[in-house]
Formats: sequence, C-alpha cells, structure tokens
Amino acid sequence: YTILSKVHSDRNVYPSAGVLFVHVLEREYFKGEFPPYPKPGEISNDPITFNTNLMGYPDRPGWLRYIQRTPYSDGVLYGSPTVENVGKPTIIEITAYNRRTFETARHNLIINIMSAEDFPLPYQAEFFIRNMNVEEMLASEVLGDFLGAVKNVWQPERLNAINITSALDRGGRVPLPINDMKEGVYVMVGADVPFSSCLREVENPQNQLRCSQEMEPVITCDKKFRTQFHIDWCKISLVDNTKQVSTFQEVIRGEGILPDGGEYKPPSDTLKSRDYYSDFLITLAVPSAIALVLFLILAYIMCCRREGVEKRNMQTPDIQLVHHSAIQKSTKELRDMSKNREIAWPLSTLPVFHPVTGEIVPPLHTDSYDNTSMPLMQTQQNLPHQTQIPQQQSAGQ
Repeated sequence: YTILSKVHSDRNVYPSAGVLFVHVLEREYFKGEFPPYPKPGEISNDPITFNTNLMGYPDRPGWLRYIQRTPYSDGVLYGSPTVENVGKPTIIEITAYNRRTFETARHNLIINIMSAEDFPLPYQAEFFIRNMNVEEMLASEVLGDFLGAVKNVWQPERLNAINITSALDRGGRVPLPINDMKEGVYVMVGADVPFSSCLREVENPQNQLRCSQEMEPVITCDKKFRTQFHIDWCKISLVDNTKQVSTFQEVIRGEGILPDGGEYKPPSDTLKSRDYYSDFLITLAVPSAIALVLFLILAYIMCCRREGVEKRNMQTPDIQLVHHSAIQKSTKELRDMSKNREIAWPLSTLPVFHPVTGEIVPPLHTDSYDNTSMPLMQTQQNLPHQTQIPQQQSAGQ
C-alpha cells in the first residue's frame, strides 16, 4: 500500500487515500536534461534544487509535503492523501533548478487518489523515533524494517503506514550539530486488530509515573526496536476508532423561512451634521475653568496671606530678639577680626640658606599669598614674630 515511484515526465501515480505516499525526485534523472559544462577531466555534479506546487497555485495541497536537505541530495514528496480528493486528479508541477548554469526543467506529476479498502483502519498507533530524520525514514528499506518490527510486536493481518511527520513540524527544536543528533520523526501506522499487550504496557500506572518523572518506561518489546530504532515510549499515541463517540448532531431542517423581524431598514446614505460645541465645553472648557479657580485660590494663599517678618517679631518676646541680635552682632565682629589678623609664616616658607652655595632661597609662595588659610597654632620654634622665652642657664656658665 505504500507507493514508491521514480520521477518521469508527466508521470501518473495512483496512491490510496489514508495510506502513506512517497515520491522521490532523483537528481540523476534531471542531470540528463541539463547540458553538461564541466572542465576537461571533471565529472559534472551540479547542485539541483526543486520547487513543487499545485498547478495554478503557488503551493502544494495541504496533505502533501516536500523535503530536500541539500542541493546535492534527492528531493522527496510525501504525505497521506485524504478521502475528499478521491477521484480528483491532482497535478503537481515540478521545477528543477540547476544552481550552476541557472537552467530549469519542468515536469508534471499527476496524482490519482484511489479509495482504499476498509479505510480507515480502526486501530492506529503513532510512534516517535528519536534517532531518525524524516528523509531517512522515508527510504523504502528503513520504512520496511520499521513496519516489520511493528508487525512482529502487533501481529496484525493488515498493517499500513498512514503518515510520517517531522518533529520540527510538531513544534520540536532544531538539534545541535554535535554527536550526529537527529531531529526525530513521528510515524503513524494502522492495523485491523486490537493493540497487543506490549503496546498496552505504556498505559500502566507504573510507566505513566515514570514518564511523568522523565524516566524511561519499562517495555518488554523495546528490544525488538532498539537495534535500529530508538522509540520514545512516553510519546506513543494509541487511538481506537471503534470506541470513539460520535459528536455529530443531526441538523433539524425547518421550512427555510426566517421568523418575521420587521422590515429591514438600511442606514441613510447622507450623514447628518453634528455639533461639537457641547463636547468642547465638556472636554476642554470645564477642566480649564476648574484649574484656573484652583490656581487663583493657591495664589491668594501664598501671596496675600503671608505673615511676614513684622508679624513674626510681634509674636516673639523682646528678650529673645535682643539675644538673637547680640549673637548676630558678635558673629559679625568675629568674622571681621579674623579677616584682619596677622599670623606668622610657617618655618617651611621662610628664606633658608642653600647647603652648598650658601645663597638665600626665596619662600615657596609670593607676597600675595592668602595668610588667612594658615593654621592658628604654630608648632615651629624661633619664629621672627614670636617672643623668645629665656632658658635657665647652668651653674658653670
């Protein structure tokens, strides 16, 4: 039921609805349509990319996907046809681009979707394979090995691959380019018999608890897949369509006459003029008037109701005013006296003799040096303006 076909000019293919369809666009086929221009002694290996779209539309149908990793790999069309397109031919335009010579070649792929027997299969299981990319899984031998492993575990009479989806299309992240990590792929298969006991082990409470703790569940049949496929059993999905409750409600058709709601009156073509004067008063004039009143009240309080210095002096006792005036007068006198005082120069600024030449060295500052910044207490001895205290002489002198 899985159709694998090679690309040809105006090729007709006949996939079945609800069954995986895979179509390979081989680069080797299109190489023959582009004239080779290699240098002498070189083999032509031009980069070729493909563009696929439904005839008359810019994109493909919703059920059909396309993937090509690099311009040096084959392109793959894959997907699961729907029942709505049964009996309707779908024409896919395939355009090949030679990225070296900028030449193109176009072919048509006519997809005639057929109805499958006993579709859909009632029991469907979706597996998540962590160590595979979608183009690797679409290879016929790899997909055949996976279906063979599922058949050994499930033991159905009929087993079909329904759909393949990349993990990136399900919201997965692009893997890091280390340790050959894969993006992962979802593979949905369908069978005509109920699920085996091995597949039902995922629904055990112990395994559900291990999955909630991000631990690997214990599955007895995992060894049959582990040699080639690493399956994430916590992401497996089992769907039993035989137990699905139909939510379709039968539509009760009436006479087709709507209840009388009166005559419909459309709006007038002419618009009436509107007076915005009242809106202006409400939005601008009223707030401005209130703000002006508040400003006048505040100005009266701040300017016209000030107590002033005179009222303060009238309410202050006379003795307190006298004390305050005396303190101010004494402070002023002290400041005037401090400006006129003369302070001896520090010893470090007086002229000294040079120890070698004997010349007098001038002071470090000029005569206009501000002497008010000098300390009040001098620690140097024998200053010219200080009074020398006579020392007591010894008895022998």
